[in-house]
Amino acid sequence: MPFPFQSNRHESEAAAGVATWLRRWGLTDDPAVAAMIAATRPAELASYNSPAMDGDVLQIVANQIAYQFVFDDRAEEVGRRWPGRLLPMLCESVGILLDDQPPNSALGAALADLHRQVRERCTPGQAARWAWNSREYVHGLMYEAVAQTQPFPLRLGVCGSIRSLTAGVEPFHPLCEAAQPCELAPEELHHPVVRRLARLSADAAVWIPDLYSAVKEQQAGELINLALAYQRAHRCSLPVAVKLAIRRINNTIREFEELYDGVRPELSPSGIGYVDGMAGWIRGCYHWSRTVPRYAEAGAVPAP
Repeated sequence: MPFPFQSNRHESEAAAGVATWLRRWGLTDDPAVAAMIAATRPAELASYNSPAMDGDVLQIVANQIAYQFVFDDRAEEVGRRWPGRLLPMLCESVGILLDDQPPNSALGAALADLHRQVRERCTPGQAARWAWNSREYVHGLMYEAVAQTQPFPLRLGVCGSIRSLTAGVEPFHPLCEAAQPCELAPEELHHPVVRRLARLSADAAVWIPDLYSAVKEQQAGELINLALAYQRAHRCSLPVAVKLAIRRINNTIREFEELYDGVRPELSPSGIGYVDGMAGWIRGCYHWSRTVPRYAEAGAVPAP
C-alpha cells in the first residue's frame, strides 16, 4: 500500500452524527442493523478515506456509507427471500434520485434526506453527479440480483462490471470535489486521465475488502467478489485466487500512481485535491478492511 495511513480529526463527531441520523430515520430500530453498523464503523471508514476533509462534508460521507451498508444488506436479503419485492425497492430509490419522488419507506426517507444534505452542501453540478452515480449504484444491485439467480458461473469480466457498480464508491467522488476550494472545470473533470483515475480508484477500493470478505461470501453462496471470480475462472483454491486478486489490485494501484504522476502538472489545486480524494479511498479501504469487525471472521484469507 503506497498511501500511508491517515485519519480525520472529526471522526468521533462523525460517528456520533451517524448514530443520531440513523436513529432519526429508524434504520437502527432493528437490533440486527444496529449490530451491523457497530461492526462496520462507517465513520471510521469515512475518516480513513477522507483524512483532510472538513467536518461538514465528512458527516455526509459517513452518513452515506452507513446508508449504503444498510441498503445493500437489505437489498441482498429482499432479493434472496422475496425477489418480487426487490424491484419496487430499487425503483423507489431511483425515483427519489431522479425525480424527487416522495419516499414510502424508512430507507427511502433516509435517502431523500441524504439527497437534501448533498444539494445543500454541493454545487448543482456536483449534486447532479452525485445523484447520477448513486442511481448507477442502485442499478448495480439489480444486476447483482439477476446474476445470483443464474445457473451458470459468471465470467470474470461480468463479475467485475457488476462489482464496479455495487461498490458504491463513485457516488463519493462528487463529495471529494465538494471538499475542494473550487468546482472543477469541465475540461478537468472530464479529462480522459482523470476519468480513468476515477475508475481505477473505485475498483481498487472495493476489491481490497473483497479479499477480507471472500470466506464469508463463499460460505453464503455469493458470486460478486473479485477473489471468488478468480477462483471460478481458474478453478483453483481460494488462497490461490486471493493471490491472483492481489496481483490485479497491485497492478491497478500502480497504474493509478503512474497516471496521476503524469497528469498532476496539468491539474489545478482543486483537481489535485479531487484526485487525492480518490487515492484516499484506496488507502482508507485497505486500512479499514484490516481491522473492522465486519471482516473479522475472514482473518484466514491472506492480506495484500
